[in-house]
Amino acid sequence: MLDPLLQTIPGGGMNTVFLLVALTLLTLAPAILILMTSFTRIVVVLSFVRSGLATQQIPPNQVLVGLALFMTLFVMAPTFQEVIDTALVPYNEGALTLDEALIKASEPLKRFMAQSTRQKDLQMFLSYAGEKRPERIEDIPLRALVPAFVISELSTAFQMGFMIYLPFIVIDLVVASLLMGMGMMMLPPVMISLPFKILLFVLVDGWNLVVWTLLRSLPYGASG
Repeated sequence: MLDPLLQTIPGGGMNTVFLLVALTLLTLAPAILILMTSFTRIVVVLSFVRSGLATQQIPPNQVLVGLALFMTLFVMAPTFQEVIDTALVPYNEGALTLDEALIKASEPLKRFMAQSTRQKDLQMFLSYAGEKRPERIEDIPLRALVPAFVISELSTAFQMGFMIYLPFIVIDLVVASLLMGMGMMMLPPVMISLPFKILLFVLVDGWNLVVWTLLRSLPYGASG
């Protein structure tokens, strides 16, 4: 579909339009790739950890986003490698057309996303578009799979965030009750609970526990 179109573009104005479209796609590519990987779940859960600790901007946003990015690259490495092996390399060698390469490249990503997408989320978008659920994962349209995947990832991340928040809430309640019982109502409970939350987080090796839980909740690769 795309290769014949590219071959028929003569020059002049059409080349300008094609260049504009290509630049637009390149601009949107990072956002599209982020939504098609595990980045959403990881960065949301890490943000919940910081909010639960109530440490304001510690760790900074750059650290959380950087950690989420490298964890995403680690988790997605087998999927990206399959995309390179089955689509990029054959296309560079001339064995595949651009259209065929794009289809081949989308298949590992579809399999990865399908493993973490809830059935009801996917069915919602397919029903809205009046389409039946395909028998093969590779036949699911990306326009339905991607938003369903993002919603599923957000739901999972919020569930994990709730579990992360619970121990911190307990500490806040205990500290607030003690301060109220001692008549120290003018003292902000956060000032007292913050060191205890940090201490608890350090004692249980919180970052290791959170990252390990995240890794175990994510599929490693596109198979399965």
